[in-house]
Amino acid sequence: MSPLPVARSSNPPGLVPGSPAKITIGILAGGGRLPLMIAESASQRGTAVHIVGIEGEADPAIARFPHTWVSWGQIGRMVMALAQDGGRQMVIAGAATRPDLKRIRPDAGFFRNLPFIVRLLAGGDDAVLKRVVRFFEGHGFEVLGVHQVSPDLLAGPGRMGAEMLSAANRADAEIGFAVRRALAAVDAGQAVAVADGKVLAIEGAEGTDAMLQRVAALPFRGALRLPMGVLTKGPKPGQELRVDMPAIGPHTIERAAAAGLAGVAVASGAVLIVDRADAIRMADVHGCALEGLADPATAPPSGPAAASRLLKGRVIGRRRPNRRDAADIETGLMAVERLAPFATGRGVVVVRRYVRAIEAAEGSAAMLERAAGLRRQWGLRWRKAGAFVRRAEAGEEGKGLAALLRRVAAQELAGVALMGPVHALAAWEDAGRLADDLGLFLVLCEA
Repeated sequence: MSPLPVARSSNPPGLVPGSPAKITIGILAGGGRLPLMIAESASQRGTAVHIVGIEGEADPAIARFPHTWVSWGQIGRMVMALAQDGGRQMVIAGAATRPDLKRIRPDAGFFRNLPFIVRLLAGGDDAVLKRVVRFFEGHGFEVLGVHQVSPDLLAGPGRMGAEMLSAANRADAEIGFAVRRALAAVDAGQAVAVADGKVLAIEGAEGTDAMLQRVAALPFRGALRLPMGVLTKGPKPGQELRVDMPAIGPHTIERAAAAGLAGVAVASGAVLIVDRADAIRMADVHGCALEGLADPATAPPSGPAAASRLLKGRVIGRRRPNRRDAADIETGLMAVERLAPFATGRGVVVVRRYVRAIEAAEGSAAMLERAAGLRRQWGLRWRKAGAFVRRAEAGEEGKGLAALLRRVAAQELAGVALMGPVHALAAWEDAGRLADDLGLFLVLCEA
């Protein structure tokens, strides 16, 4: 097969004739300011760049640098542009919405790599991104992280603005960091909001900004006289930092302040500060503390073994979970078990082992509604897939349980799994007929 053509820009190449050879780094650019910031930082260090921008995602301002535009599906063109114009070192940066597979314009490279693309549809974000790294490494690239190319963009230790975290804020930040570490095994919880020792929200598939909007909407937050609590953010243990380093920016600070939080605490040396000067200015304007804190590195816990220990439940009713449902239940059990010591995470929604939403202060009903809005992933609509996993508590009444089952069915999940002691599960013993009528499996797991 003849080489795929590469659409080139009219910009001059990264090497100037007659000048000493420069190292050239390719930047695969999604949306936002980060790809441009990397290009500016690298250029200031004397490194040439070539940006391969994804149409509809990347900022048009990448035209200030040597660049090539590609669309979703033009995998062959993407690889050729990075290899020919960006050298063999590359950075993947910027936000990207999962594309609608019905609308992409595939090239020959897309079809050659179709098995890989299909595998991308399974798993959480970290699993997807690790496969992306392996894909480019398999094509001869060295994938670098932003922290390796532009270390000046990372949050350092200590205070960055005028305000300082109070002792109470630091205690809340420690809880937030601990919750993140507890969720490492299920690839969730990059950001956590905590106030007065209570977990307000845990980031799921919706992203940090949407999580902060959820905190702002909590009824009891509107009565605050003074800001209280912190947003904590950092990588999950074992996270693929070369393509998924956590980031905050001015909008994060603004939304945290709007949610009534007194500060933002990030893992020092492991979080990018986008538009640092503006972020610090925004923090000072709102009287919001912004600090980098040490986050003890821990390996991801060996969760699957613990979850399998819990998955010795009884099926109530005729419908039984299939193999994929069982994997979702295991992931959910792992999450709710690990969050129990923090008095949060009573319920989670898991689809294809991907933790879509985690319940915190908003309650199960609101969490299920939120999860329903996140059903579309990569342009596909899963029907009757996934599980709502919940810790059962004593004193629950039949009417409330029936309403909960109906909410789960309305979200087109496959079923429900409850974990708890025997006395807490007793109220669910008679719910099998309703689960059958709603087309749900119902599993009771004695903890």
